[in-house]
Amino acid sequence: MANRQSIDQWERSWQQHWAKAGTAYELPAEHAHERNFLMQSRTPEAEKARLTRIHDEFVRGFRRLHKLGPAVTVFGSARFNDGHRYYKLGVEVGRELAKAGFAVLTGGGPGIMEAANRGAHEAGGKSIGLNIILPHEQEPNPYVDESIEFHYFFVRKVMLVKYSCAFVIMPGGLGTLDEMYEAGTLIQCNKIGPFPVIGMGTRFWRPLRPFTRHQIREGAVGKEELGFVRVTDSAKEAVELIVRSLASPVRSRLAVSPRRKPKGRAGISGIVKQARCRR
Repeated sequence: MANRQSIDQWERSWQQHWAKAGTAYELPAEHAHERNFLMQSRTPEAEKARLTRIHDEFVRGFRRLHKLGPAVTVFGSARFNDGHRYYKLGVEVGRELAKAGFAVLTGGGPGIMEAANRGAHEAGGKSIGLNIILPHEQEPNPYVDESIEFHYFFVRKVMLVKYSCAFVIMPGGLGTLDEMYEAGTLIQCNKIGPFPVIGMGTRFWRPLRPFTRHQIREGAVGKEELGFVRVTDSAKEAVELIVRSLASPVRSRLAVSPRRKPKGRAGISGIVKQARCRR
């Protein structure tokens, strides 16, 4: 276990796996003579340029998504490929959401993201991917009708949260937990919603329950603050829970949501459109 490692073991592990990963930490330019050669200086000019890039990403996202009707974001791992039981469940979730009239938003990549987009696309629904640019470039999956690319994770996350009226949390790793707790915190603090957060896969999420009960016992979380969370194995039940949670004006928009004829993978060669970042 990691907590049984000695400090020396921790340092060796860190140096082996993480010391050269990611980006350098920036120090103010006036302390440049103190910084390690791997680090970068933090100048007003660089900060202004970064602020412009962030602004431009927000503007592009708002412009592309502001007319979107009721949508549900599906979060989940990129590591579960076609044939895995969680991938199949993701396809079912996307399909049921589309049949109910929702647009399906995902991170646009492979694995569970592809599965949810695939289910929505094949059911004739609207399938959108918000793709992140990574050092090893993540290509949009072939089941998105529209792909918008982002350099900054936090801008992408804002878009995935802002335009959704519910969140489906498929099995996933650290990124999925981050997204789940981010959405949950915003709901808990009345910054969005209240919107339902539906966990898919009772077996996968079962180990999280004892920790949540521990948080409640310790007084870190109020039991009454978690009423927006539900875990199920049924895609149909998940979508029914979401529909029942909607306010009447939102639910009425589902009935008039435009539907397309279901498509297979072979007919989408010209559909994937990428909004490339100009940084």
